[in-house]
Amino acid sequence: MINILIAGSSGMIGSLVLKACINDDDIGHITLINRKPSGLTNARVTEVIHQDFLDFGPIKGVFSNQDICFYCVGIYTGQVPEDEFNKITIDYTRVFSETLYRQSPKATFCFLSGQGADSTENSKVLFAKAKGIAENHLLKLGFPKVYIFRPGYIYPVTPRKEPNFFYRLTRVLYPLLSFVYPDIGLTSVQLAEKMVEVGLKGYEKTILENKDIRGK
Repeated sequence: MINILIAGSSGMIGSLVLKACINDDDIGHITLINRKPSGLTNARVTEVIHQDFLDFGPIKGVFSNQDICFYCVGIYTGQVPEDEFNKITIDYTRVFSETLYRQSPKATFCFLSGQGADSTENSKVLFAKAKGIAENHLLKLGFPKVYIFRPGYIYPVTPRKEPNFFYRLTRVLYPLLSFVYPDIGLTSVQLAEKMVEVGLKGYEKTILENKDIRGK
């Protein structure tokens, strides 16, 4: 049976990835690393509460014997100052992935990035540059399989509090926009289910852009 590690399961996509994993009979055990308790009770799930995402030394044992990792930790641009955004996007990813590589070097790493991530690391856009740096670190680390998901706008299937006016407006307009411009985005369920599918079965590309995730 397959062992799964999920970071960010309290978020919109991470929670749907967790749901998809629980519903998959090929998956044996699921380990969650969260900063706050989720309240979930499931015989196949172990939740580890850990506050310091820059030091996983005290819980490094939970990174052992993992087959697939889904890393869904992230923050919206503008929610925190630039240095905090870089810490969450780059440093958290770096420390987490390095810890996993030391404990489970043969694991598959599935990383939730975003459309526009800049692999050259030269972008003037904070999100694009930070995600590009995080992606490059993962690709150089040595995992046998790394899959990077770059969705466009993610339409929340379930209601939520939107982070800003732009997201509130886009949520309202998305059904029309997606009809005119199909590759503008995808639903949260489409993204989560594709991540789990690729993690389990693989994919011919390392970087999946929005159209790859949608399967069009």
